[in-house]
Amino acid sequence: MKVLVVGGGGREHALAWKLARESAVEKVVCAPGNGGTGPSVHPIDLSDPSSILACADAEAADLTVVGPELPLSQGVHDLFRANGRCLFGPSRFAAQLESSKAFAKVFMARHGIPTARFRVCERLDEALAMVSGAEFGFPVVIKADGLAAGKGVTIAHDLATAQDAVKKAMLEQQFGNAGLRLVVEECLVGEEVSFFAICDGRQALVLPAAQDHKRAFDGDKGPNTGGMGAFAPSPLMTAALETRIRREIVEPVLEGMKGDGHPYQGFLYIGLMITLDGPYVVEFNVRLGDPEAQVILPMVSEELAPLLEAASRGALDNMTCEQTQIPHVGVVLASGGYPGPYQTGVAITGIDEAAALDGVLLFQAGTVQRDDTVVTSGGRVMTVVGRGAGFSDAIEKAYLAADHITYVGKQLRSDIGRKAL
Repeated sequence: MKVLVVGGGGREHALAWKLARESAVEKVVCAPGNGGTGPSVHPIDLSDPSSILACADAEAADLTVVGPELPLSQGVHDLFRANGRCLFGPSRFAAQLESSKAFAKVFMARHGIPTARFRVCERLDEALAMVSGAEFGFPVVIKADGLAAGKGVTIAHDLATAQDAVKKAMLEQQFGNAGLRLVVEECLVGEEVSFFAICDGRQALVLPAAQDHKRAFDGDKGPNTGGMGAFAPSPLMTAALETRIRREIVEPVLEGMKGDGHPYQGFLYIGLMITLDGPYVVEFNVRLGDPEAQVILPMVSEELAPLLEAASRGALDNMTCEQTQIPHVGVVLASGGYPGPYQTGVAITGIDEAAALDGVLLFQAGTVQRDDTVVTSGGRVMTVVGRGAGFSDAIEKAYLAADHITYVGKQLRSDIGRKAL
């Protein structure tokens, strides 16, 4: 089959890499792609589903796999279905699990899915009153309702920080329209795990669980980012815990969406807090995580394309998803200053040398090819993945490869994967 991968980040490079190596796949096109996804790059508008449909038509794609959340929130699934084209990714209604924190929290409350206590705030005075500490205490979590590129969450340890976060979101519109409505919730205590499943509307196949590093600097310091690294499999994910997550979270999500008339067909990412009382949902994403995709996809030994095509038809019956347990550690190389202002157009060297190392994979993200040179074009430039017999080995390989790659302003954390040890 011919597969169109929609997106241009490290997640999409990893999807294209995985799919291109499968016997069922004749050709993979990545649109708009990046400096690492090859010459088949289409300049499409990710916010415009009709642009994506036109690309799929031009390529005669048998299957379209959507990487980022924006096209899904804009209804690309619905448009493809109306035009008889196969797309793996949830409907616009179902994508509200990510595009609206308020929708997700109300959905969970309605279906008995474990999550932190919360309040949805539509007005500034309401939000300021809610963060006073009277109901949830401190720390308190303030979330922008809409899509904010992974940066719309503040964990406030005191009143002044909480009030500042509310004002920046609702008055200064730091996150644009995404922050005009806020979700205020209690702060859960525990360990965070990223849980992934391929869903066909009725059932789910589980992918390796991972743990990511959201903060910009070592020791989980600094501002939130889209992700500075990840490792898999998560040592926290036991068979008993996976069974409980399936029963208490995945199955109620599928039943709830089916009951609402919108069967959930796509990747389901569940950001979990593993507390003393069990797993609680921190957030849903309606696609694979980035950089988690870069460490979990190389662990999937099953061919992915047939699974995604079957899931898009609601037909995962009797299918399996074999996977290895070999540790993978992904280190994100970012542009200097990320997630704040950063320079682009900077030449990158050492990519081929790093990729040639044993047990190393490179997935580009914020890059573009200019003549014979790869240059930076975004905040997160690439993910360097090391795989080894143990986590120490995987960490060593990832950082050895990262040392080979040079560009002005290179920024990375030095402690990715340490939690696994």
